[in-house]
Amino acid sequence: MSEHWARPKVRASPPAWIAIDCTNFAGLSHLDEELTAEAASLVRASVAPASARAFRGDIAQFLAWGGALPSSPAKIASYIADHASVHAVATIQRRVASISKAHEMAGHPNPCRSETVKATLRGLRRVKGTTQRQAKPLLRDDLFLALDVMGDRVRDHRDRVLLLLGFAGGFRRSELVALSVNDLQPVREGLVVTIRRSKTDQEGAGRRIGVPLGRTRHCPVKALESWFATAMIVDGPVFRPITRHGSVGGERLTGDAVSSLVRERVAAAGIDAEGYSGHSLRAGFATSAAQAGVSTLKIRAQTGHATDAMLARYIRDGELFVGNAAGALL
Repeated sequence: MSEHWARPKVRASPPAWIAIDCTNFAGLSHLDEELTAEAASLVRASVAPASARAFRGDIAQFLAWGGALPSSPAKIASYIADHASVHAVATIQRRVASISKAHEMAGHPNPCRSETVKATLRGLRRVKGTTQRQAKPLLRDDLFLALDVMGDRVRDHRDRVLLLLGFAGGFRRSELVALSVNDLQPVREGLVVTIRRSKTDQEGAGRRIGVPLGRTRHCPVKALESWFATAMIVDGPVFRPITRHGSVGGERLTGDAVSSLVRERVAAAGIDAEGYSGHSLRAGFATSAAQAGVSTLKIRAQTGHATDAMLARYIRDGELFVGNAAGALL
């Protein structure tokens, strides 16, 4: 193969002291000296934009509920109880963490550190449990069913490579939509993909993942070449929106669009799409690899998970029927 590609929801407004362009979120609002513009810029860069948005949204929601800053342990406990039947445990815990940080940033005593709030959270976890809803894994055989019913339209070419590359690389949806042409290097064995930044790599150290040439009828590398040739992409974003008339846009596809795409393609194959999302490709790769007997070390090398513990839920699900004791008896 050639070494070069051929050319072919509304949130309430946050309080004034949590400004988008200030250093408060980094916890430096107490500094007596005024930071230089360059230093302030670096401080802002220390926090991921998504984390800053989540923080501001959490505080705005707390204030809209009737909370105040500063607040009391009893008020925080009431807030937790009022939302226990509405939100997941993880969501409430994240919001309490944001409220805690807001107090510390403003120099107020932190009510979230009180035993009252800690006991309320423990009770919440005991009553509701802590199991988080997980994306249903798109396993190899079901992935092939979805691919087999695709046609030859422009959108089919894009969706085919997105599903294959997302599965083969064990990528998050955010990693997929962030890919640019210069992040992909064709090699004799297949493709080297450079992930420049990810959820667990906010400092942008980057990592390189090998995607080998496929041995089956569905090869991610060949699908990528077909997509580039069909859409005449030579640089910029790899995955882009497509109009209903088949015109390819220049901007990046969104993460939400990836989730919708996965569900649509699964449903088209006659599979119930309930529970599938953009994360289903990553979960499906890890689960399918575990079922095939691939070592956790090799799976982690592809997915980027730091430890076996982080892979545990995929491995457990994938090995439920491997050497199952009941299988020897029934």
